[in-house]
Amino acid sequence: MNPSTELSPAGPVAAMPPAEGASLAPLASRFAMIVVLVGLVALASILYPGFLAPANLRDLLLQNTAVGIVALGMTFVIISGGFDLSVGATYALGATVSAGVALSTGSPVVGIGAAVLAGLVCGVANGVLVARVGINPFVATLGSASVISGVAYLYSNSAPFIVSDPSFKILARSSVAGIPTPILILVVTFVIGGIALAMTRYGRNIYAVGGNHEAGWLSGLRVKDLTASVYVLTGVLAAFAGTIDASRLGVGQADVGANIALDAIAIVIVGGTSLRGGEGAVWRSAVGLLIFATLTNLFYSLNLSQNWQLIAKGTIVLLAVALDSWSRSRRS
Repeated sequence: MNPSTELSPAGPVAAMPPAEGASLAPLASRFAMIVVLVGLVALASILYPGFLAPANLRDLLLQNTAVGIVALGMTFVIISGGFDLSVGATYALGATVSAGVALSTGSPVVGIGAAVLAGLVCGVANGVLVARVGINPFVATLGSASVISGVAYLYSNSAPFIVSDPSFKILARSSVAGIPTPILILVVTFVIGGIALAMTRYGRNIYAVGGNHEAGWLSGLRVKDLTASVYVLTGVLAAFAGTIDASRLGVGQADVGANIALDAIAIVIVGGTSLRGGEGAVWRSAVGLLIFATLTNLFYSLNLSQNWQLIAKGTIVLLAVALDSWSRSRRS
């Protein structure tokens, strides 16, 4: 949430106690998606009796670990007032580079490092295009997505890298204290991201830049550097998510991640982060991820085809954006 929305109005008018309905409205709006999540879980439990089984919940989280990590980076970008459509291509590049380098060097660790470095380069390029050159984020990341995807296809020669080395799959298939490593990575990254955004000066500056670029610049913030930094973060996280996917499958290929940008954006805005910037939180994206994962699990349990799933997800995104616009118009 934009810190500015939590400031109390000053002056004689502010001294008047708010009406009971008016004071409850912001609270209801803030936690509405948690209520939606609880209702959705209850519905899924009725339609799919095995939904709350520990094995199903574990699979639900494992299947959505990669998109959750991508959504975390997208949260920072959207709160800063930007947009990143290149995460799908960066995700595919990360998967391809990690598998390709692991094959050529024999070291999965070097493969992961190379993938993260590739994501860093993609993020820096997006940051320069948006923050320094001044290209609209939508146009800049749409163009860079095409370039990054082309690089991934060229590097792999349009063929998958199949890694048979068992150590390559440790990242995605190992566990710690009975908890799968990818789930632990997802939780740790969300906790670190939440602390960075809510409790540090960097996070407060991201909110300020997203709320009003000009006001941020006039108050002395390094707006261009802050804007570029969120694209770097998103690029690194997207590439790392690609390495987890490649490790899980034992294959790195350039044609994965086609829908991951839409899924990540859906998770962020369904959780309640505004597309107009300056508002949102990592915990909201966590709620959005659980809603998204529950819906996906329910769709598969009902044997809903992939085509209908795309229609349903797109409709959810449109409804969430419409609700955000309606909510903002009422406040203004």
